Amino acid sequence: MGVDLESLSEATSGAIGSLLSTTILYPLDTCKTKYQAEVRAHGQRKYRHLSDVLWEALSNGQILSLYQGLGTKNLQSFISQFVYFYGYSYFKRLYLEKSGFKSIGMKANLIIAAAAGACTAIVTQPLDTASSRMQTSAFGKSKGLWQTLTEGTWSDAFDGLGISLLLTSNPSIQYTVFDQLKERVLKGKEDAADKGSSVEALSAFAAFVLGAISKSAATFITYPAIRCKVMIQAADSDDDENKKGQPESSKTVPAVVCAIWRREGFLGFFKGLQAQILKTVLSSALLLMIKEKITRSTWVLILAIRRYLLLTRGRIKSA
Repeated sequence: MGVDLESLSEATSGAIGSLLSTTILYPLDTCKTKYQAEVRAHGQRKYRHLSDVLWEALSNGQILSLYQGLGTKNLQSFISQFVYFYGYSYFKRLYLEKSGFKSIGMKANLIIAAAAGACTAIVTQPLDTASSRMQTSAFGKSKGLWQTLTEGTWSDAFDGLGISLLLTSNPSIQYTVFDQLKERVLKGKEDAADKGSSVEALSAFAAFVLGAISKSAATFITYPAIRCKVMIQAADSDDDENKKGQPESSKTVPAVVCAIWRREGFLGFFKGLQAQILKTVLSSALLLMIKEKITRSTWVLILAIRRYLLLTRGRIKSA
């Protein structure tokens, strides 16, 4: 079976979009993750507001530490988005070819997106765990990727995998809503355009707005699971006595849920929701905006590379 060039183009443009959006918003992501990872009673909180994390970095002269783990996060984001977009695009095309339908329905889209998300979570879980630990480490004390991954057992690198698989519903909801909205917007533009003309791409602004809307809904629905995942993967804090010598059993989903309920109550499951929505909406909107604008260029580049390789192979055979 040959390489699906269209799926490869979708995967490459999606991965590049993820790389750029992750880098731009990384300081916000670090502040958000450290804020989410803290679980203490109201009177003992180190971070009362998201801005307290930023102020700590500034006051200690550790502003560059807001970028700790950026390389690992970019690697994880690039691989995850490449795998996700390739799988999503490939399975969608395969479904349409086998079913004979001209468009894909909502249920089929959700199933395909969830399958692609599950594959992505399994492949990139060690990198996801490592990046979370590096982000939640004390400013200036973050370790390298290999040292972070080899601190515990190999199974520790897959901390939070169960929740990651559950959270495949997040991008499933997001991209399904985005694709459905995109299809309606483009169809409306085609109807308004002259007969015989076609509109193939969204404008940057339209892609940004649709990305923000689709991600907001997905984030709100899945946020309690998102916070539990961050807490499971977080690095042990040097100044938190409750975490010193923390048994492995306390890093399970039931233990984390009980800790949040006991110390913060029901609203604790939504601590940091505003920051999460702000970061994920901006990140996803930027990703989809960049992807929409570079997909055509990526497709042309891939075709050019393919043609060059074919010509080179032909010359070698004729030599």
